[in-house]
Amino acid sequence: MADEAATLQFGAVLAKVIVPNLTIYLHGDLGTGKTTLVRGLLHALGYVGKVKSPTYTLVESYEVKSHANSNLMLYHFDLYRFNDEEEWEEAGFRDYFNASSVCIIEWPEKAQNCLPTPDLNVTFSIKNIGLNLGRNIQVSAHSVLGQQCLQAISTKK
Repeated sequence: MADEAATLQFGAVLAKVIVPNLTIYLHGDLGTGKTTLVRGLLHALGYVGKVKSPTYTLVESYEVKSHANSNLMLYHFDLYRFNDEEEWEEAGFRDYFNASSVCIIEWPEKAQNCLPTPDLNVTFSIKNIGLNLGRNIQVSAHSVLGQQCLQAISTKK
C-alpha cells in the first residue's frame, strides 16, 4: 500500500468479502494505517459518519449493511491503552464475538489470552520508497472462514 488512499482502497476490497462471525486482528506500530483501513471498510459498507479510533473507549460499534445486503454489527476495538486482561472480562467484550458480528481488533497482543483466534491477521509496516514512506500490508488466514475471505480478496483486487 503506497499511501493512505491505497489503504482506504484495500479497506473497500475487504468490505466486499467480510462475513458475519469474522474476527480480524490488526497489527502494526502507531500511524501505520490500522484505523485508516477500518475507515475505508466502513465507508465502503455505506457508513457515512465519522470513523474514529477507539483508543480511549476501547470499542466503537457500527451497524452497517454487508455485501450480502444484510445488517451486520461491526465492532472496532483498540486495545492500545488496555492494561489488564481482567478488564476484558469485566467489560463483557466476549459477548461481542458472535455469529452476527465482525470484530476488528487493533493491538490484539494486549489481550491475547482472552481473544479468540483470528480468522484474518493483517500486519502493517512502513517501508521506504525512495524519498517517500509507504505502507506494506500482509494478510494471513488462520481459519477456513479466513481462507475463504483471503481467496475472495485475491479475486476482488
